[in-house]
Amino acid sequence: MGNPAGRYNRQQSDTFDDGWHPDEAIAPLVTEVTEETSRTAITRNRSPDIPFEQSVNMYRGCEHGCIYCYARPSHAYIGLSPGLDFETRLMAKTAAPELLERELAARTYQCKTIALGANTDPYQPIERERRLTRRILEILLDCRHPVAITTKSGLIERDLDLLEALAERRLVQVGISLTTLDRTLARVLEPRAAAPERRLAVIRRLTQAGVPVVALVAPVIPFLTDAELESLLEQAAAAGASQAQYIILRLPLELKELFADWLEAHVPLKKQHVLSRLAEFHGGELYRSGFGSRQTGSGVFAELMRQRFRLAVRRLGLNVRSLHLDTSQFRPPVLPGQQMSLF
Repeated sequence: MGNPAGRYNRQQSDTFDDGWHPDEAIAPLVTEVTEETSRTAITRNRSPDIPFEQSVNMYRGCEHGCIYCYARPSHAYIGLSPGLDFETRLMAKTAAPELLERELAARTYQCKTIALGANTDPYQPIERERRLTRRILEILLDCRHPVAITTKSGLIERDLDLLEALAERRLVQVGISLTTLDRTLARVLEPRAAAPERRLAVIRRLTQAGVPVVALVAPVIPFLTDAELESLLEQAAAAGASQAQYIILRLPLELKELFADWLEAHVPLKKQHVLSRLAEFHGGELYRSGFGSRQTGSGVFAELMRQRFRLAVRRLGLNVRSLHLDTSQFRPPVLPGQQMSLF
């Protein structure tokens, strides 16, 4: 993994061996976390192909190190590299819980499902100490506010007490990302994320606790993971998932070069096959950001993928009933100094 400059940086740099210290060991990567100040907690979007309008992102950057992460280019906005910086130079929105309470208490607030994990994983390793995700869930539970979570981490089991309470009130669904069942591939594709069998165990644990789970097969990578679509859905259904979705690999901005370099390093003989087929999904380009096709692609191979998914879902009994989270129970939080409502 390289550390190329972001698209807004005026200067570019590259690492090379100058021969001065050939035996000098390279220092291990160290995760650096800084505090991020923000005026708001809730981010809103109007994207017609995204199933939520509101999200809360507690962290910038992600320690999981998934090479395919579409959030990598967002690090360029803060002058950092979408490469190693994205994995090691993180930002935590420490005030997010307090900001969220203030926004939920506003008289103009309209209750709509809040998504956690829309950008980076809310249960990445630094959550063990920061506990921002748990504090957010505590607030949402107290306010009877619906939430949709996406993660690939086993750390979510820590908050099973809150998830069970939310599920009893139809206020939560959890999406577990599944990429491959091949541990060898997973280790280089998403090096610090939970192993494939661990994620399936999380699905099983959540569903046994009554928490509805969506199996999110993402990203589907041509010639690397696409052949596993049916197997992943079968394993997820066997573990108890009731819903399923899939997303074709997305390579916005700097991610194109980062992923191409990864292919060259790990599967060089498949590199051109992967990129060529991916371009066929996106109208001859490696990525098109237009609504409607950016997540599933277009063309012959995209339609074939849709048909495979539909047949597998029907055979496995997935997506039989859509899950509607309940917004009617919402009660605004009472901030310090506010008078409680009589009703």
